[in-house]
Amino acid sequence: MSDFQTQLSDIADDVNETLDGLLEMDDDPEAQLIEAMRYSALDGGKRIRPFMVVASADLFNVDRTSSLRAAAAVEMVHCYSLVHDDLPAMDDDDLRRGQPTCHKKYDEATAILAGDALLTKAFEVLAEVETHGDPMVRSELVLALARAAGAEGMVGGQMLDLVAEQHSLKMPEITRLQRMKTGMLIAVSCEAGGILGKAAGPARHALRAYAHDLGLAFQIVDDLLDVEGDVETVGKATGKDAEAGKATFVSLLGVEAARAQALLLADQAAEHLDFFAEKADSLKDLAHFVIKRSA
Repeated sequence: MSDFQTQLSDIADDVNETLDGLLEMDDDPEAQLIEAMRYSALDGGKRIRPFMVVASADLFNVDRTSSLRAAAAVEMVHCYSLVHDDLPAMDDDDLRRGQPTCHKKYDEATAILAGDALLTKAFEVLAEVETHGDPMVRSELVLALARAAGAEGMVGGQMLDLVAEQHSLKMPEITRLQRMKTGMLIAVSCEAGGILGKAAGPARHALRAYAHDLGLAFQIVDDLLDVEGDVETVGKATGKDAEAGKATFVSLLGVEAARAQALLLADQAAEHLDFFAEKADSLKDLAHFVIKRSA
């Protein structure tokens, strides 16, 4: 295992421990809701978005307690989106990370409530003083995540994704869709480190530019995995975009051109971090890890 993969794994373990503490089980009648939240948030994954929060915060020597809580909040929002995306009314998926999706493990109503609760819990965590002693920092974190997750970000992107099933989108429209659906949460994961560290404008600009290119590279690889991957490796159904007739980066560019574009974007993303010199090596490594992933 490389030094980067060890670091990725270590931060994932720390985030899991933080999530475990924030989502404690109890014996109340609504305990099944907490169980479903834990099932959806603690079921593995590489924790790439939380890694971005912690690694970007490390650039500004932010205390790990603060960055891990912010990372856990971002991951809760990500997991909520997966729970809802998997519902029959959306993507109608039975598998996620190799396990039954939340509505298959429990039921649709519980899955909807678990997603709702994860979303609201994320903002509760960011607003608590344990996340940062400065109320302005906490307020900025809440605002940034709300914008990234809402109608002008992830949720709006999901709406565009539904529209794409009925319309033939061109490259600019697909790029906008993916920037909203996937890229905005990736962007706020990097921005959170700058907010926690009270970073100046140039540093935040470098992180935003990195996240923009990385978000597009990430989605292109997702599209490639949907075409070339298999259920056992990817951990979820593949071939669904083509089956639904949706235009993607791969369907418009072709497999080889899409792969080349992902590599170019990853290289560009890493170059944006030259601003931080060797302190940003882990984020540079992440950019190239993302395009080589198989799940």
